Amino acid sequence: MAGAAVRFVLDRLARRLHPVRHAWGHGLLAGASVPAQMLVWVLGISMAGQILLSQSDQAFAKDSLLAHGLGPIRDVGVILVVMWLLLRAVNRIQDNLLLRAREHGRELDPTAADAIGKLTKASIVITAILMMMQALGFSIAGLLAFGGMGGIAVGFAAQSLVANLLGGLTIFASRPFKVGEYIIIPGTELMGGVEHIGWRATRLIGFDCKPFYVPNAMFNTQPVINHTRMTSRRIMEDIHIRYADIDAVPAIVADVRAMLRAHPGVKHDFFAFNFSSCGTFSLKLSLYAFTVSTDYNDYMDTQEDVLLKIADIIRSHGARMTGPASTVEMPQLRAPAHPAGGPETGGTLPPMPPPLPSAGS
Repeated sequence: MAGAAVRFVLDRLARRLHPVRHAWGHGLLAGASVPAQMLVWVLGISMAGQILLSQSDQAFAKDSLLAHGLGPIRDVGVILVVMWLLLRAVNRIQDNLLLRAREHGRELDPTAADAIGKLTKASIVITAILMMMQALGFSIAGLLAFGGMGGIAVGFAAQSLVANLLGGLTIFASRPFKVGEYIIIPGTELMGGVEHIGWRATRLIGFDCKPFYVPNAMFNTQPVINHTRMTSRRIMEDIHIRYADIDAVPAIVADVRAMLRAHPGVKHDFFAFNFSSCGTFSLKLSLYAFTVSTDYNDYMDTQEDVLLKIADIIRSHGARMTGPASTVEMPQLRAPAHPAGGPETGGTLPPMPPPLPSAGS
């Protein structure tokens, strides 16, 4: 009854507090309701055990295993319940802070919030383990000294694990990317949207909707392209026209530059359109520009519109776009000349060879 009453009171208090305006208080009370009920049970059982021992035979009470273990067991139970309470409170407070940022129109980095939450939970768990070991009679000082020597051996035995953990800490600290962004690792086929950043690996989702896991140690040695944080997209195309249209090139270049200068989808601080080279089969005009929008669909629409307008400008000047072509020159065929002294020139024909002898002669 006492545990249920404590849980009921804490739930009522939590409902009275708004999760946005009172993020910390609401998270603490909401996370403490169930563990507080369990804490009452632990304390009640320990008190019942002490009463039972006080009413039993004094010699039995002094020498029994229950008499020696009741105190440490109670302490361990209390530490476990408090650890559970704090872990639940951290989760609730983290959710409340994200909700508060969303309602106030601010963008709270979920990656940083997740990193802080994980570090806080790890600290709570490590502290609780050390306290439980001390309650059970272990020497923490000796354990820490042993851990210092054993840590070197463990470090050599688990180099990849330690490297991945350090890589995860580097991601949380420097934040080269966060959950929801699209990244590319040059030199590999790894690219996709970031779904989760763990302590050992980061989960990405590719274009084919298949998840794959990248060890965090790779991000310490490999460059990462954050595709989501680009400021604009690039249009880079080569346009070929005929050699016969060389006289129209200056007017075409001027009109295309004027079109780019007025186009709403192209950045006006820098763009280039020039006659760049004389190719083996055509004249090459080079386009280099950046779009205002980074959305892929907007980028494709802008690029399509720019290229179609360039084609219209080329046609308006009587020129034509072309591709690879070859020109073959054939020599003109002439009739064979008659030999000198032929009948046309009044000469005589050469003598005919004698006939071959027949088979019977």
